[in-house]
Amino acid sequence: MRRFHTPTLLLLLLIVCYISFSPVYGGGGGGYLHLQRAVPLNHRVEMDTIRARDRVRHARFLQGVVAGVVRFNLQGTSDPYSLGLYTTKVKIGSPPKEFNVQIDTGSDILWVNCNTCSNCPQSSGLGIELNFFDTVGSSTAALVPCSHPICTYGGQGPAAQCSPQVNQCSYTFQYEDGSGTSGNYVSDELYFDMILGQSAPDVNSSATIIFGCSTSQSGDLTKTDRAVDGIFGFGPGALSVVSQLSSRGITPKVFSHCLKGDANGGGILVLGEILEPSIVYSPLVPSQPHYNLNLESIAVNGQLLSINPAVFATSDNRGTIVDCGTTLAYLVQEAYDPLVNAVNTAVSQIATPFISKGNQCYLVLTSIDDNFPPVSLNFAGGASMDLKPAQYLVHNGFQDGAAMWCIGFQKVQEGVTILGDLVLKDKIVVYDLARQRIGWTNYDCSMSVNVSVTTSKDEYINARARQTSNSSSKIGILSKLLPCSEGTEQFSCGLQLSLLDRI
Repeated sequence: MRRFHTPTLLLLLLIVCYISFSPVYGGGGGGYLHLQRAVPLNHRVEMDTIRARDRVRHARFLQGVVAGVVRFNLQGTSDPYSLGLYTTKVKIGSPPKEFNVQIDTGSDILWVNCNTCSNCPQSSGLGIELNFFDTVGSSTAALVPCSHPICTYGGQGPAAQCSPQVNQCSYTFQYEDGSGTSGNYVSDELYFDMILGQSAPDVNSSATIIFGCSTSQSGDLTKTDRAVDGIFGFGPGALSVVSQLSSRGITPKVFSHCLKGDANGGGILVLGEILEPSIVYSPLVPSQPHYNLNLESIAVNGQLLSINPAVFATSDNRGTIVDCGTTLAYLVQEAYDPLVNAVNTAVSQIATPFISKGNQCYLVLTSIDDNFPPVSLNFAGGASMDLKPAQYLVHNGFQDGAAMWCIGFQKVQEGVTILGDLVLKDKIVVYDLARQRIGWTNYDCSMSVNVSVTTSKDEYINARARQTSNSSSKIGILSKLLPCSEGTEQFSCGLQLSLLDRI
């Protein structure tokens, strides 16, 4: 076997071949391949240009079969007086149609408004144009039949029913706020971007998923003031898009988000694990339909509050849930009262406490960061969630020349403690389904983040994601040996991409 030295190999990498076929005149017929250089030898091409070109080509080889970083840009804010929710855009169907959907870790399925919906909002106070999915208008759409396993799914997600007369699977789902949706399960293409590098274009990929096409809604979902096209469930159930894609090796079994808490809001959500040295993890409570954690205690200014840990224990009607679909946060009364009393004591000399519409509020003349105490939520495994004042207080305008701030935690007489966007904002939050844990750390979500993606072959992509000023994210691959397949024939692509983008 002939061996090539390193300079020769580099020269070969710089050559892109143009191939043409011409007949050979003479006995027996046949042909020859005439090769021409697309890049002349005397023409210098920068290595970054070659790498970027190769990455695009490699992406075509691997499209649709590689577990990679999938990025969703986020819009919206946690401010209950502004929007109070975070949304993203998804493209579904053939041709693709774009839908604005609320992200929600408290539910499983992705559903969008169906064009046959009888009482869906027709307009939105958010200034967005509402879209409706048409199962007939998409060439790749198919109603899910009664024989599909989803109709016998035994989880605690949306209740599936089947109509033998029309042989289609339908669903009904109720949210905690009393609103609900019902409709039909549909199979169609979901389009998403896999990012291969800051200098390479996004790779358009797609996968067939099952989602809901809502034909009827109730409660707040029928109101127009904050109407969106649907809800994107990121719950742990088998019907969530995360579970559907990860079970087929398209994405890893972990996702992360960073919700910006400032007035402009936004943020990033990636199907992958954000890496940050300061992230702490707490194990998920097993066999639960939501992201339940074991909250053990609460501290104000470093002092533990006198709360019986039993009030946080997980049971049928107790426990602590992480839910980015909830705007505020909710504490059982046995924990709420000691928390408010401790905050009142800490700020008694510099703020005027009073009750407004049942909420504990304060009139503040100076910065809340300088005067209000830090709050710590302490979880199993030694993981603490440290809350700055802006992560447990809500600004509610001005009164008598002073800023009015109110405790954002809401009192629950009995039931579940819910940690919503109020405490999740300005944090990296990692939902690691593979290891059954959730991690977090305070973070400036306008900055870039490091992402690690585990493939089905236990290999890794190390990347860097960032939300830019135009609400887009760029991710650069550092290293990866990628397997791939085409059709029914399996083969190894064996592409070693080394340090494509130094960070």
